[in-house]
Amino acid sequence: MQGIIFDIKHYALHDGPGIRTTVFLKGCPLGCWWCHNPESRSGKISSFTKQEKISDHSIESVETIGKYYTVAEVIKEVEKDAVLYEESRGGVTISGGEPFYQYRFLIRLLKSLKRQDIHTCVDTTGHVDQDLLRKAAKYSDLFLFDLKHFDDKMHIKYTGASNRQILDNLIMLDGLGKDVEIRYPLIPGMNDDEADLYRMFAFLDKLQNKYPISILPYHKIGTDKYRRFNIENKMKGVKEPSQTQIHKVKKHFEEAGFEVKIGG
Repeated sequence: MQGIIFDIKHYALHDGPGIRTTVFLKGCPLGCWWCHNPESRSGKISSFTKQEKISDHSIESVETIGKYYTVAEVIKEVEKDAVLYEESRGGVTISGGEPFYQYRFLIRLLKSLKRQDIHTCVDTTGHVDQDLLRKAAKYSDLFLFDLKHFDDKMHIKYTGASNRQILDNLIMLDGLGKDVEIRYPLIPGMNDDEADLYRMFAFLDKLQNKYPISILPYHKIGTDKYRRFNIENKMKGVKEPSQTQIHKVKKHFEEAGFEVKIGG
């Protein structure tokens, strides 16, 4: 079996505990306006024509996004960092896109990593079939779980999908006693309404476990990708949150009793 991977990041410091290798699987069911990896949305290997200007000459080339890997090839790649895992209590994080978009490959990769006694983490939107999530939970030590917007109508507007399945899945992981880190992307004017935040706090407070929260402030690092890959950019005119805005939201979370950090 092969999976389509668009990046493997070594020495990752923000995708779970310790030093990690992050494997990015292609494909995602959502279309978040602020996505900084829009090239990951398609579940297929994609090719884009790009032009570069050198002096008075325009040079055209083709950029390919995605490459087929077997599970064994991924394991061979991550084993390069095995010493770092041992020294830092790190491991492998499987991200995307949405890793469950290639769920068969995901499950096989998780099983293989656990046979190697490697700490596993899945970075997910939560918008996945619950039975598949339950199956993956047997082999994943940690879930990085996105909560993008608590208002369902706004969630549909900004991501293209309801948040109901996402919330149900978080309740299920909580019932299983899994380690979870909540990831909240802070997007000014889109999901930073105080009333909506407090609804989120009320929901999280009813769970059996109190999960740490990572605030991920919106940044424009992926803006150029929309132009390069000819994808509509719906974030034109949206500014990155100021430090004042970020720390205001952080304070709200802390006052509600949550352990909070800024960034992954």
